Parts: sequence; structure tokens; C-alpha cells
Amino acid sequence: MTDGDPGPGGPQTLRLQVMGPLRVWRGDTELDAGPRQQRCLLALLLARGGRPIAMTDLIDLIWGPKAPSSAVNVIHKYVGALRRLLEPGLRARATGSYLVRQGNGYRFLAGSETLDLIAFRQRVAAGRASAAAGDVEQALDRYADALRLCHGHAGEGLSESAAAMATFATVDGEFYEAAAAAAEIATRVRRPSPVLAPLRLAMKMGPLNEPVHASLMTALAAAGHQAEALAVYRTIRHRLAEDLGIDPGHDLQEAHRRVLNQTVASAGENPPLLEAGRTAAVPLVRPAQLPPDLPLFAGREAELDGLRGLVAGMRDERRSSPLVVALDGMGGVGKSTLATRLAHLVAAEFADGQLYLDLQGDQDREAGLLARDALSSLLYALGVPASNIPDTCDARIGTYRSLTAGRRFLILLDNVRDSEQVRPLLPNSAGSLVLITSRRPLTALAAFDGAHLVRVDVPDLSSARALLARRLADLPDGAGAESADPEIMDEIIELCGRLPLALAVLAARLIARPRLSPATLLAELRDGARRIEDFPGVRDSRTTCSWS
Repeated sequence: MTDGDPGPGGPQTLRLQVMGPLRVWRGDTELDAGPRQQRCLLALLLARGGRPIAMTDLIDLIWGPKAPSSAVNVIHKYVGALRRLLEPGLRARATGSYLVRQGNGYRFLAGSETLDLIAFRQRVAAGRASAAAGDVEQALDRYADALRLCHGHAGEGLSESAAAMATFATVDGEFYEAAAAAAEIATRVRRPSPVLAPLRLAMKMGPLNEPVHASLMTALAAAGHQAEALAVYRTIRHRLAEDLGIDPGHDLQEAHRRVLNQTVASAGENPPLLEAGRTAAVPLVRPAQLPPDLPLFAGREAELDGLRGLVAGMRDERRSSPLVVALDGMGGVGKSTLATRLAHLVAAEFADGQLYLDLQGDQDREAGLLARDALSSLLYALGVPASNIPDTCDARIGTYRSLTAGRRFLILLDNVRDSEQVRPLLPNSAGSLVLITSRRPLTALAAFDGAHLVRVDVPDLSSARALLARRLADLPDGAGAESADPEIMDEIIELCGRLPLALAVLAARLIARPRLSPATLLAELRDGARRIEDFPGVRDSRTTCSWS
């Protein structure tokens, strides 16, 4: 299928359009798809993009609650007529190549050369892949090819039920998301022209869609049309106030501010260049969510050297996916502290910002943040207004991947339960780093997503000594711990299992009670019945290590 209206083809070439008014061509001849409900049936099957629709759902989509008793027979009649329309030489009662029965329903089978929606999705996927690989110029070209396939609301004029409207609105939503993603890339590379027409169409289709209007404003400003960009803002601000009684959200306000301050570079200006010829991103929101680095960090030199070596390997231009590093180890061993230290050491290499999320999966197999809720937090951190965050998990994943495509983020995901919890949170960017901590090795993430698994063990005795000494440096001169027998301190360290968290709690206790004798503390720790009581902050370590 060519861009825009399908052009002439062979005498038997079949082409269908559902991204706009339903249209059907054979060769260069446009066909009449029949009466309104028959066209609605065809448009619904096309909008599902090859997925089946059960008979009960078809009835609901076409008629809603007012379906006639003959609805099943009517649908069978429409299917037969459509099969003969699409394949004139088809024998009576033959299924044909396009409209096939599945279960008690139907599905439409077509490739990108036949159906515009399939071609659109393939070109958008190619654009995302190019952006993830760092080739933003090619990404923009592929997005532009996809956007030219849309000519208006999907199945325009054929919706007679709320369910049908929702089905077609899903296709429109894919166009909006692709237009916004293309606009971000076009602004970045100072080539706004290819996206202006699709964005203007998206604005007409979605008169209250804030991300689309914000993207159009930014693209117009990049093209040097500041006056039109400000007019777009005034128009949607008025509509939001009149129709919904609300003010513009964060995206619109930020785009308006950038247009007013003229911080959107116009086409023709030379963008700053990064390595490998990539153009610098101009994010609307630059998150900086890393937890504070630990001021008393000690040891772990070997682990940090190895991890920084992995990060240095990201300069390989052949990378096509983010670097995922999953640290695993028992509770209290210092995974989060190590990951946070590494994140602060390399944060400057990730120009688009740092995201942090505690997934709360460190308690038991059923605990943890749901992926849809985690995505909501990440999208909000990236500047998506709460009112614009999609309802479904799949839509949130798509939005998240669109926002991260081709950009350089550092993402720290703490206390992950398992691979399935974290997989939807991986960004669509070869330039991003994802640091993960978990109590269990995420082998599935390594097998299917190329994650590097790094086991974090308890430190050796020498490192544990250094950690404890660093923690006790604030004790007053002459305190008991300062002059304690090294063998006593070593036994205390071993009774703590050399766990950094246990040593930190013990050091805090000694600092709070500087007159407490290390020998007395050792005697208490030798009492296995009391040992956990001496570590109130690490009660869950009871199940992850032996205190003997």
C-alpha cells in the first residue's frame, strides 16, 4: 500500500483503508462495501488487525442493546456478501482468504500490502526500533511514512454503539501516540516539517487531546511558527475550560512556556551533537529521582569496577537494547546501597535523567507493586499528567516505551520480586541503563532480555572491618570500641553474618551508647535468643541468613 490513498495496482490487487473512512480498492477501482451495517462489520474486523471477534461481541458492536433477534443470520449474510466482494471468483459457501471463521466468530487476515492499519503498525515499530538504535533521522522518516496513512477517525461515520466507538478510538489512539512520538524526534533533529500535517490532523481528530496539542505547539515553534503555536494553546485552553472545566495540564503548560521563552530551537539551527552523530535530546521533563548516596559507603571496589566496566561497554554502537544489570543477594547484604553508589557514579552519562522506583517485592512471593501501578508512577515522573495516563497496562507500556525511545535514562528499580514484575518497565532505548536489585537471581530476565546477573555476597572479613571502622569513626576518643580486642570485634562481625545492614545497625547502637563495652555487646550477641532483638531494623533478615 502506498502512502496516502492507495494508488493503482494490478487488476486484482486488493487494498483496504480503515484509518479514516472505510474504503476498499481492487486495483485502481474503488468498490462499494455495501449497506451501512455491512460496512460497519468490515471496519470493525479491520480495526482489530487480525484478532478474532466473537459473534456475541460482533452483535454488541454493531447494534448494542437494540440487537434484533435475527442478528446472527444478518451477520452471516453480511460475511457472505463481503467475501464475494473481496474475492469475486469465490465459490459458493467457500471461506476465502480474508474473512475466516474462528470459533463462533470471525477474523480478517491481511498483510501490510492489503490493510493500512497493518502497514501503519509495522512502520511505527520500525521507527521505534530505529530510535532505540540511535538512528533518529531514519526513525523520523519511518514515523512520517506511518503517519501519512491516516486520513481521519477510524471507521468514520460507522459507529452506532459505544463498544464500536471504543474499538475505533483505540486505532485513533495509536495514531495520536505515534504522532506525539514523531514530533519529539522531529523537534530533536530540527526537522518539524514531516510531522506538521499529521499533528494538525490529530488536533482536529482529538480536540481535547493535550499531548497532541503540546506536540503540535513544540513542532510549530521548531518550524518558526510561534504565533500559530500560541494560537493552538489559546484554543485548547478555552475548550478545556468550556467543556471540562479544567486548566491545561503539565504537558501543555510546559510547551507554552517553552514557546513563550523561545527555548525550542528552530529548523535550520545546528543542534549540539553527541557521540556517534546522535542529536541531543531536549526533554520536557528531566527527572532526578535517585536516592541520596550513602556518605559512609566503604568497600565493594571490585564489584564497582566490574559494574563500571559493563556501563563503559554501552559505547558499543552495535547495541540495540538497554543495558540491564540485575543485582541479587540475601536481605541486608547491601544490594541497594551498591546500586545507588554505582548510579551516582555514572549518572552524568545519562542526559535525559534518572528514575527510581521501589517495587516492594522483598517480602514474599505475592508482595510487590503491580506493573500497571509502577508504570503509572514512571509515566508521571516523565511528565505525563495523571489524567492522561492510559487505563490499560498495555497502553501504559506503549506510552512508556514511546517516551523513552532513543533517549538516555538511568533507571534504578529496587526490591524486584521476579522477572515478570520488571519486564514491562524496561525502556525502549539502547542508550539507557537499568539497575535492578532482587533477593533472587532473575534468570528469566537474563535468558529473554539479556540482563547481566551479578551476585552480591557478604563482604570478606577485611572489608567488613573497614565498613564497621568507617561507621564507628564518630565515636569519642577512648570509647570502648576504639580500644577493643580485635578478636572481639571480629567475632562481633562474624555474629552479624558480615551483613552490612546488621553492621550498620550495630554501629548505630554503639554510637548511641558510647559507654557500652564491646565485650558486653559480644556477650549479648552470643545469646542467640536475644540476637534478633538487638537488630530491630533487620527483622526480615531472620528468614534470609543464619545468625549462628
